[in-house]
Amino acid sequence: MNAPLADRLRPKKLDEILGQEKLVGPHGVLRKALEAGNIFSFILWGPPGSGKTTIARAVAESIKANFIEFSAVTSGIAEVRKTIEAAKKLNDMGTRTILFIDEIHRFNKAQQDAFLPHVENGTIILIGATTENPFFEVINPLLSRLKVFKLEPLTPEVLSRLLVKGETSLDISVDEKGKELLLAYAAGDGRRILGAIEAAHLIYPNEKKLSEAQILDSLEKHVVVYDKTGDYHYDTISAFIKSVRGSDPDAALHWLARMIAAGEDPKFIARRLIILASEDIGNADPMGLVVAAAALQGVDFVGMPEGRIILAQATTYLASAPKSNKSYLGIEQALSDVENENLPPVPLHLRNAPVPGMKEFGMHVGYKYAHNFPGHFVEENYLPQGWENKIYYVPSEEGKESEIKARLKKLWPNRR
Repeated sequence: MNAPLADRLRPKKLDEILGQEKLVGPHGVLRKALEAGNIFSFILWGPPGSGKTTIARAVAESIKANFIEFSAVTSGIAEVRKTIEAAKKLNDMGTRTILFIDEIHRFNKAQQDAFLPHVENGTIILIGATTENPFFEVINPLLSRLKVFKLEPLTPEVLSRLLVKGETSLDISVDEKGKELLLAYAAGDGRRILGAIEAAHLIYPNEKKLSEAQILDSLEKHVVVYDKTGDYHYDTISAFIKSVRGSDPDAALHWLARMIAAGEDPKFIARRLIILASEDIGNADPMGLVVAAAALQGVDFVGMPEGRIILAQATTYLASAPKSNKSYLGIEQALSDVENENLPPVPLHLRNAPVPGMKEFGMHVGYKYAHNFPGHFVEENYLPQGWENKIYYVPSEEGKESEIKARLKKLWPNRR
């Protein structure tokens, strides 16, 4: 049986990889290190279909290393030990071994500990891949011995180039509307776009040009089975988050039940709820973040199956809460300004002056200490020169945020 299209088209060399230019492009940091003869253990952190496995394989090919791939879901310590022994023998013969651990965050502390001495003494070059934040999921002693590279979702331009490769390989074409649909469906995932066009070709094997309607039909017919190690893992968590964001506790519980029944990591679910509590609820109900954080702590403390009750409580609370994304929009706009504008210096009156002589240069001079004024407030300029009228946080009328909006309008009538 033929391998999936995504595997058949997988690049073999760094030069063939599309996307992730900052890492493996001509001037990418990993490319430069390899060209300088430096090889080290590292973690690839990024969303599904962003090229983690492909990059690991290409690195192995570039240094002619023995490549062994493990999945943290299916592999155990016994297999790791056998691999280490084999790696020692190969090292003696002058061949390096790259041990690639997919979903490294799923290895527990004891399993991760087992890699430490072998990474340290160079028996193996460890490349981990994870969709989760490694600074939370990988133990500190191991993390301190690894570099972390952050991968981004593939851009529409890169996905379009992958789609062309898929069309060429299958000897078919897709109309413009169909391509737009596939690009939206892929959501930055290269494997997904190739899987989708291959599925459409299998459903319509006699069609040389696939229409938007046929692409849509093939996507709808694609069997949706939750798989905590595959693409539908991300589809299901997406449906779950969208249901909570959309204030539908019944739908949210449905998707939560699917994930629990499939054995999903409950802490993964709880972390997603924490993000949602700030991104989609924010100050409309500040207790949302408290409930979500407590859910993560509770699940970690009691484990499963009782953890399902904690997750259900947090899910229904957050789904039923008033919604606002104003804090999220505010920080995104502020970051955009900071990254793209010429930044004025910190105003003198806001600067610290720990040494008395610094005040002679105007530092801290004229600063008004809010607690010395009625209501613990005094109108003061806290923004850089020329930015005095910038507004990033625009509270909504939802829940608690309506009170915040009224208070800010009262405090800052000239700006708001």
